Order: sequence, then structure tokens, then C-alpha cells
Amino acid sequence: MMQLTLKIFITLFTLLLIPVHAHAAGETELTPAMVNPGHEEQPEWFKVSFLDLYEDIAEAADENKRLMIYFFQDGCPYCKKLLEDNFGQREITDKTRKYFDVVTLNIWGDREVTVGDKVMKEKEFAAALKVQYTPTLIFFNENNKAVYRANGYYPPEKFDVVLDYVGQKKEGEISFQDYLAQLAPQPASGKLHTGVSSVSSIDNLNAALEPGKYLLVIFGQKQCATCDELHLDILQRPESRELLKRMNVAVVDLWSEQAIVTPDGSKQKIYDWAKKLDINYAPGLVYFNDQGEEVFRSDAYLKAFHVQSVMDYVTTGAYLEQPNFQRYIDTRADHLREQGIEVNLMD
Repeated sequence: MMQLTLKIFITLFTLLLIPVHAHAAGETELTPAMVNPGHEEQPEWFKVSFLDLYEDIAEAADENKRLMIYFFQDGCPYCKKLLEDNFGQREITDKTRKYFDVVTLNIWGDREVTVGDKVMKEKEFAAALKVQYTPTLIFFNENNKAVYRANGYYPPEKFDVVLDYVGQKKEGEISFQDYLAQLAPQPASGKLHTGVSSVSSIDNLNAALEPGKYLLVIFGQKQCATCDELHLDILQRPESRELLKRMNVAVVDLWSEQAIVTPDGSKQKIYDWAKKLDINYAPGLVYFNDQGEEVFRSDAYLKAFHVQSVMDYVTTGAYLEQPNFQRYIDTRADHLREQGIEVNLMD
């Protein structure tokens, strides 16, 4: 097993904090039975691991594979979707098994995980990596570095692209953003939705910062059915509209060559800024405080309740008190139910 010095360990954690992505209207319709699916049996071909991650990486490399870590939790409908709709397809299963060893970790689990000379429980490891969504998938190369991180569920066609990108080791040749752009776009309206934008101009987002108020920047694109769903459905709901009023909102095209002043005061093209922020997927919702510092983001497929919960999590400052978004969601859902408000996580 490869030994890990403290310096490398810290570097690993830094590299693992790689954000990512989203999905499309109609692609992931969930049945009512999936609201709380409980425990889901995982595929028998997932690796039986002693959770010595560097050893797992080395063993995968010996077979010309890479390691995929899958963070899950029981009762997660998005995890159920991943197991049934993604790994339920023979082509995706065969490709995953060809390129990866898959090791699962429960974000609330107590099993011990070893990373070099460091040992911690699953839940401690998940917290250290700031895992906020399930499923979260982290892909490692042969040098023990995380080369891609997917925070949240990807529908099969996009998940398949990630498998090729990481499995064929393309990260050294091209960014995922550019790699995805080479593929045929999904059916969509072909329109960049700017109706929720409340800033007078996107030319200077630093000027859009306001004391005590957060700035939400929505990175979208014209060929994006998921963006259509976000703007035409989720953000049009009454609760969403009320939450949007708490923030200044700007919508930008992540492929745009337009030069703007970003929240931190630097001037750069939107496309370059998106790459710098590692926005690989649309829509990407990034929240900034009044100092122009990113405080949270959601760039995976989320239904309305979760999108609204992120807005509330940020604008109430709850993220400063409760660093675990999953626990915040549970508390918020319980609080709403106590008020007699029906909570449907997958509506």
C-alpha cells in the first residue's frame, strides 16, 4: 500500500473538493413509491473492499482500471435512480466494470476508512470531503488524485459520458466542459432563460453585490432541457419566487465569450470564468456572499424542494451554523410538516 504523508493527505482533500452537475425535464420522472425507497441492494459486482482506499486505487490500477467511490444514504431516491436506471442498463454496467472498481461509502456510516496513515469513520470522511448530496461520485486516477467529482444524480446518457471521459483518461487532454460540448445536445428550447434575473446588467457582477444580500449566478445554456425545467417550472413556483426575492440574481450563458467583471472584481470572459469555477454542467447555481466569495453551489439534478432548500439554506445563513446540507434538509422538512405543509421531495 502506498504511504500517505500529511502533506499529500491535505492535498488529496483539496483536490477532492471538485464540484459538478445536473439533468433534464422528463428524463428522470420518479414514481411516488420512490419518495423514500429505504435501503437499496447494491449490485453484486461492486467491489468488496476493506476500505483501504490507496490499496483499492493500486489494485484497480493493476487491472488498468480506476477507482470510483460512491457516497450514498438509505432513503435516497436519487441513489435508487442511479442503481436502477443507470446501472440497470447493461451497456452502462459493462462500461463501468471495464473502467472502474466501485467502492461504496455511507455518508452516515461508522465503518473505518483508511487513507494512508489516517483512519476515520465513513461519516467523518464524507464530512471532510464536504459531501452534501447523494449520490456523490468521486473518481481517482492512478496517482491517488481525484480527477472528477459528480455531486448528485446524472441521467444515464450523461453518466455514460462521464464514464468515457474518466475511464479513457481524457482529463489530461480536454476539460469535461469542452468534451461534453462536442456531443450532440439534448432536445431543448434553444433559449437562454433570463426572466428571473434581477441585476441591471451582467457586465459587472461585482457591482451587483449588496451588503447583507447574496448573489445567485445561474450558469445556463441554450440547448439544455434541464435549464428549461428549472426556469419554466421550478423557479416559477410561488415559494421559489419568494426565495428569489431575497437575492440578487444573474443568469449567464456558460459558453459566452462576453467579458464581464466577476463577483471577486476580476475581468474575464464568462466561458473562462465558468471553467475556472469548474462549472461542467448546466444549470449550475452558484451563491456568493456580499464579499464576492462563493459560499455554496448546486450543480446536479434537483427537484423543486431541494432547489428551494438550497436557497433557504444560503439566504438564512443556515450554512454557517449547519455545515451538513443533508441534515438541514431533514430539519427543514420536519419543520414544514409540523406547520401542516405537505413535503414531497420528488415533486
